[in-house]
Amino acid sequence: MAAPLVRILSRSCSQRCPVRALQSGGWRLRSTSSAPDLYSDQSPVVSFPPLQTYSEEEAMMRDAVKKYAQERIAPFVSKMDEASHMDDEVIQSLFEQGLMGVEIDPDYGGTGSTFFSSILVIEELAKVDPSVAVLCDIQNTLINTLLSKLGTAHQKSTYLSRLSTDMVGSFCLSEAESGSNAFALKTRAEKHGDFYTINGSKMWISNAEHAGVFLVMANVDPSAGYRGITCFIVDRDTDGLEIGKKENKLGLRASSTCPLNFDNVKVPEKNILGQIGHGYKYAIGMLNEGRIGIAAQMLGLAQGCFDNTIPYTRQRVQFGKRIFDFQGMQHQIAHVATQIEAARLLTYNAARLKEAGRPFIKEACMAKYFTAEVATLTTSKCIEWMGGVGFTKDYPIEKYYRDCKIGTIYEGTTNIQLSTMAKFIDKEFDQ
Repeated sequence: MAAPLVRILSRSCSQRCPVRALQSGGWRLRSTSSAPDLYSDQSPVVSFPPLQTYSEEEAMMRDAVKKYAQERIAPFVSKMDEASHMDDEVIQSLFEQGLMGVEIDPDYGGTGSTFFSSILVIEELAKVDPSVAVLCDIQNTLINTLLSKLGTAHQKSTYLSRLSTDMVGSFCLSEAESGSNAFALKTRAEKHGDFYTINGSKMWISNAEHAGVFLVMANVDPSAGYRGITCFIVDRDTDGLEIGKKENKLGLRASSTCPLNFDNVKVPEKNILGQIGHGYKYAIGMLNEGRIGIAAQMLGLAQGCFDNTIPYTRQRVQFGKRIFDFQGMQHQIAHVATQIEAARLLTYNAARLKEAGRPFIKEACMAKYFTAEVATLTTSKCIEWMGGVGFTKDYPIEKYYRDCKIGTIYEGTTNIQLSTMAKFIDKEFDQ
């Protein structure tokens, strides 16, 4: 039986971003807020829609995921955080809802939607549990995208149908000696006839506990430096692949992060993804897109924390009035709300640029950097606004606070984002 979101979105003959749709006179767009009566005589179709304007399909996707997250994920969040384990029922429900194959072609069982829809999914999931958003983000923006773009017909038929229905994927790049300098990796792949033997190790591999397939970056020619890096598809049950003990982390505790060891792991030549020696290009491209996914995680996290805090400030009475009514509190709340809104616009802009085929790397870095900063600010302020109860596990605020810290670290630290932005700014002034 088709997943609910698959049925919803398959009614559309094509999945286009709002800008393209407007150019072709196709979709009507729905904003997050309805227009006042003063403007009711204006056409709902505009040439340059606001960034927070969704196509009908995007709006349905967003609303459906919001409802799903509240009903199917929220009841498990506290237990999963305490156990440092993603509940199998949650993972299964993600597949049932079509959320693990958002952009995969329906021919392979996917939802057949857009990159922007993936970003909306990640944002909505992160409002409830950022750990679940990480699982979904990696699956959609890294694993599925790489296989869809680079896979052979055989690779697509073998893996995409599983990735959209019952298999988790994992992306293996980082190593002990190659963090921010990812292309200094030491994992080696040596050719022997029609197969390669992989030896080495990986660290900080997300989704590893549940993954059925790994996309592994290994160097086939160390003398060529990063130009020898190649991407291999490695099945979980391959001899010699060992998944280590999960890291005991500060936040995102339900999201598994494990080391991997490769000891003479034999991989058939047909499992090379893309071209030999082009792995570094693929990794750069995916990490640039992935930064928008991280931004969506941090955006959703900040909004979820804010949404869980403001009702308390409106109910809590001190000195005879709601703490929300103190001017000092109002100014802080307004400031944080503005920062979240700015973070949303940066994230959506980067996603729309990517989807439209326009340059987006600088904007992706800006979105990733800024949303991580905003998530840090928001979660810290929310704990302060709630006082002592915000510091306890009786409320989800302290979890958001713990979960957000990784946003300044993974898929490029804050300083890496700033350095990349500066390079683009420098080039812009050369013109």
